[in-house]
Amino acid sequence: MKRRLALVLASAMLLTSAVAGLASCKSGGNSSNADASKGHVYYLSFKPEADEAWQGLAQAYTDETGVQVDVLTAASGTYETQLSSEISKADAPTIFQVNGPNGYARWKDYCYDLTDTDFAKELNSQDFALKNDEGKTIGIGYVLETYGIIVNKKLLEQSGHKIEEITNFETLKAVADDIHARAKELGFDAFSTAGMSDDTDWRFKTHLANLPIYLEYKSKGISTSTTLEGTALDNFRNIWDLYITDAATDPAILSSKTMAECTAEFTEGKAVFYQNGTWAYGDLQKAGFADEDLAYIPIYTGAEGEENQGLCTGTENYLCINSQADEKDIQASLDFLEWVFTSDKGTDVVANEMGFLSPFKSSKTPDNYLVKLANDALASGKTPVSWNFSTIPSEDWKKALGGAMAAYAKNPSDATWDAVKTAFVDGWASEYAKIG
Repeated sequence: MKRRLALVLASAMLLTSAVAGLASCKSGGNSSNADASKGHVYYLSFKPEADEAWQGLAQAYTDETGVQVDVLTAASGTYETQLSSEISKADAPTIFQVNGPNGYARWKDYCYDLTDTDFAKELNSQDFALKNDEGKTIGIGYVLETYGIIVNKKLLEQSGHKIEEITNFETLKAVADDIHARAKELGFDAFSTAGMSDDTDWRFKTHLANLPIYLEYKSKGISTSTTLEGTALDNFRNIWDLYITDAATDPAILSSKTMAECTAEFTEGKAVFYQNGTWAYGDLQKAGFADEDLAYIPIYTGAEGEENQGLCTGTENYLCINSQADEKDIQASLDFLEWVFTSDKGTDVVANEMGFLSPFKSSKTPDNYLVKLANDALASGKTPVSWNFSTIPSEDWKKALGGAMAAYAKNPSDATWDAVKTAFVDGWASEYAKIG
């Protein structure tokens, strides 16, 4: 199929999601309230941080309609493996996710045609519909997300700097270098640890790696490719060097640092800068951050013209219905999703518990200050960095790249960076060759 995905950035839309945590048990609505004749819904969720909210919606829907809804949430970084295991079972998921065109290529035999469904018609724009070569809608994007570098302005100002100083990589590096050099005196460092354990490495082998993919695509005027030249890998090295150098943790032990530890460094006031997305706002609220102490800056890498670069905005989350499920279960699943994204109960949970800004006619705007900052950045005229990692050929490519990045952090040299280049360029081509 054409490996491209049209995503038009609407000024009123930007938002959340993420990947962290452990898999939940398969659970949902109380089966004693369920009526088997009405079908069964089984959702394999991609988002550990939203598991509790999905479980609550499952219970509420079962209580309201008598339809049994079960939710199983895959652990961070295991979704494809979990889906492969579950889809072959007699009681397979009726709702699952793909991450874009490449995800669809792997699971196309299980993707139900959503084109004429009421659920698909609830979209504000067809730009959030994932379509195949025949133009049929086979996935629905349900959240638009934004990430960048979150800044503790209070600490930044305590260090003698202001957010207005940072306009590109050169100025970001100057500020970060100064803070790191005075970390002992200040009582905090520049960056929170770039942890490379399984529950946090996605921030770098996927989200950070999006930058050199984006820059190469942009320079060539393309939106996807089965080969990469690595034309922006020097930019990638710039920012990775900064992350691993201007932080408190010895780069040699990044692979042992968990998401909880990396997040705690920021929430406990031990670091000024923290790469993450709008989905992190709940953690910041719980930690007692005042909105006025937060700022959001782009991930600068030294690219030409980056003074006009915005935050990274897009989606990789597309809901699909299992075409091989029983027709009764297919309809029950469609009805459930429509209820989630149109009912007062569902839209309230999606916006205020999950923190998602969804592209549906009935969607509510979440009370999320990072979303406001993301919208402000878009309104200012900055050019958002599109999410091109939906074109990444496989999870194996990410794993190989992440391993090479961790090895480089442990022993930075031109030779170890060459291994990053090999994983990035050669690995991309070889993994696409497997897709065919």
